Amino acid sequence: MYNSTVEELCFLHTNLSAEDVKRIIELVANLQLIADINKANVFIDCPTKEGKHAIVVAEAAPSTVKSVYEKPVVGKFAYEAFEPSVFFTLRTGKPMFENRALTQEGKTVDQSVVPIRGKDNHVIGTLIMEKDITELVQRQQKMEALSEATEALSGILMGLAENRPIIPEMIEESIFFLDQDGKILYCNPSGTNLIQEMDEEGSWIGNSLVYYFPVIGAILEASDELIVQEVKMLNKVFQVKKIELIQQEKTTGTFVIFKNITELREKERELIVKSVAIHEIHHRVKNNLQTVASLLRLQMRRGLPEESKVHFVESLNRITSIASVYEIILSGSSVDDVDLYKLIEKIGNTLVLEAEQENKQISITYSGTHSQIQSNKAVSVALVVNELIQNCVKHAFKTIHHGKIEVLFHQKENYMEIQVIDNGEGYSPKSKSSLGLDIVKMMIEHDLSGLFSIERAKTGTIATVKFPLQGEEVQL
Repeated sequence: MYNSTVEELCFLHTNLSAEDVKRIIELVANLQLIADINKANVFIDCPTKEGKHAIVVAEAAPSTVKSVYEKPVVGKFAYEAFEPSVFFTLRTGKPMFENRALTQEGKTVDQSVVPIRGKDNHVIGTLIMEKDITELVQRQQKMEALSEATEALSGILMGLAENRPIIPEMIEESIFFLDQDGKILYCNPSGTNLIQEMDEEGSWIGNSLVYYFPVIGAILEASDELIVQEVKMLNKVFQVKKIELIQQEKTTGTFVIFKNITELREKERELIVKSVAIHEIHHRVKNNLQTVASLLRLQMRRGLPEESKVHFVESLNRITSIASVYEIILSGSSVDDVDLYKLIEKIGNTLVLEAEQENKQISITYSGTHSQIQSNKAVSVALVVNELIQNCVKHAFKTIHHGKIEVLFHQKENYMEIQVIDNGEGYSPKSKSSLGLDIVKMMIEHDLSGLFSIERAKTGTIATVKFPLQGEEVQL
């Protein structure tokens, strides 16, 4: 890894200072040693300029064991959906150790992530270590299957001793016990029913299992003592387990277990289809809202009476705040949850930017965590936040051209609290009720089942919103 490559990637894709880049390069010098000692692949990821992704600026593959990756990944982008631990550390500065993950090449790894800090202690990147544990996971799966086989054998022995059916009839799986030649010595009632679907008249005793189910021929012929595989037959999907019983290094018999997972796979397929459909609906709703917003802007450019302009601007802001919800949903990995921080930040920045066009110098700050709220609540929250910030911009700074808005949002035990605070002229209880505040009260009471209060502060106004995160019976 050449230092020039690290510098090029950092200056091209990140906002790191020259001093931060120097710190990264100092770590790169020891990267190979760290990889060899720990027998693991080691990487350095840094956040990109826009903050949504990260980029791999350096890597080292161990010379002491086989590398997890077959191809180099320097210069590749890392996305939150695939690397949640990396982004958790970048945002919080907290390390993550031995977190099980799946690489893009399909290998299971133990991943540890620690923050890299600059001179002023802020996080400038992450040091990532990944160890291949694919074989370990496979051994664990085999041990689990062998444990299941042991329990099944215990049941057989107890059944023989107590003159009860060898395998209880309530077991849904079809269980077969085969001799060394693959002929059926025993099958439970579920297995008998499965055979009868192939041959209603035939007797299974002493017949080859492959005669009834040719699709499992390759599974029985394989030399592995344990195989778990999915097969399609009888217009259904089955999980097939083959467990060989070994005594004195010889196979004395084989258990074959069929589990019907057709319904499970169908439900998985339906969930995927629904997820894609919901994603497409969100995309179309966002596009339609943006089209409506574009039409309003077009009408405003063509000229409006001065008294009508403010109403168009307010309606435009409401539409764009709702569109922000769907834009954030589409940029994330979930179709059900919305990042509250991103939503409030996007709405607030847009409104303050519009205020600057009216020669008002208003700054806005945000304080809170990246809490997730349900998408059905997010639209109402977006409208409420839009009205409260817009109310500050419009009324709190009528005669003041410089001001500050602070948005605080914190998740309590079972509810969310949002406060919008300004240092403007101050709210007067005698003021005439506005459409914006009426919308806020309606949304909070009816859609969010929450509470709203607005009061004059020592300097400016404090508007407080509280609403339960789930259900409607939560006492605030």
